[in-house]
Amino acid sequence: MSEATRLLTKTLRLRIKDKHTKALCAQAREVNLVWNFINELSERHTRRTRKFFSAYDLNKYTTGSTKEGLSLHSQTVQAINEEFVARRKQFKKIRLSWRKSSGPHRSLGWIPFKQSAITYRNGQVHYQGKAIGLWDSYGLADYKLGTGSFSEDSRGRWYLNATIKVACKNNAANASVGIDLGLKECAVASNGQRLIGGNYRKLEAKLGLAQRANKKQLAKSLHAKIKNRRKDQLHKFSTMLTQGYGAIFVGNISSSKLIKTKMAKSTLDASWSSLKTMLEYKSDCAGVIYEEVNESYTTQTCSCCGARPASSPKGRIGLRIREWTCCDCGSLNDRDLNAARNILALGHGRLAGGIPSKLEGEMSTYSS
Repeated sequence: MSEATRLLTKTLRLRIKDKHTKALCAQAREVNLVWNFINELSERHTRRTRKFFSAYDLNKYTTGSTKEGLSLHSQTVQAINEEFVARRKQFKKIRLSWRKSSGPHRSLGWIPFKQSAITYRNGQVHYQGKAIGLWDSYGLADYKLGTGSFSEDSRGRWYLNATIKVACKNNAANASVGIDLGLKECAVASNGQRLIGGNYRKLEAKLGLAQRANKKQLAKSLHAKIKNRRKDQLHKFSTMLTQGYGAIFVGNISSSKLIKTKMAKSTLDASWSSLKTMLEYKSDCAGVIYEEVNESYTTQTCSCCGARPASSPKGRIGLRIREWTCCDCGSLNDRDLNAARNILALGHGRLAGGIPSKLEGEMSTYSS
């Protein structure tokens, strides 16, 4: 394999045909049973001994469960134990939430599996000796399926989530681009391309009518439509940038504070975190430089002369100003495009100055 070609792990999500819903829901209830059993067992053990169970310890207590009437694959039980331990460490809790199999707050179905428990043949996934039909939009015959899961969404549709290994090649692009993230427009690139967004706002009125009329299924469908439209736009925008540029610089804006204000809906609808995540992993796959830079004063600074004039937008009042004229050089600046160009310039400065590695920082601290 050449140096320019690398193998990366990618997760594919494919829709399973509805005729398998009943069987998958039955297995999901058994998954909930195992989860709740090890949840209670782990809590009692931790309170008694002040020590946590490992996945290896839990496997001892769940060995032979398939002989007691469960139809789950033995490796699925092991995968449940591993997931439980991982989530317990993540949330740092003695007991996690119970998985509910019925009632208004029923947990969405989830069935994990390991690589050796699943195979793909003739357009179907074979799991526990059963052939599960799906809509194969990726051509799974060309890949070797890894670990993954079957999962249910809020509308009762089931999906296959499987990891695969894909060969990634570096693109030959040399140009670079800066991206300014905002609420009026989700993202504006320094080349003038814009990601408008606003998918929630477009369907907010219909969603409100459905919720007030207690049409739960319609509300779920509208939420799914909003989510799918948003993901489609983000994927297209991020793919276009990672395929056409060799370096991408994004402002380090965070939504953690804005979601506590009156702008929470617009902030969540913009989905900055999802866009950054897509740009990061797609850049890694394409061999593109991806960096987040400090975007302080990028809106107020003129991208033409580098000055911070008195005519630039400032504070809350300046949020409504979309265009402004620099009183120093006389250039007319679009608010978001000007910020994106400044972010691009900051990114070039970081590359020129060099970014110290963690090891270099530790060495300088030690030597001092």
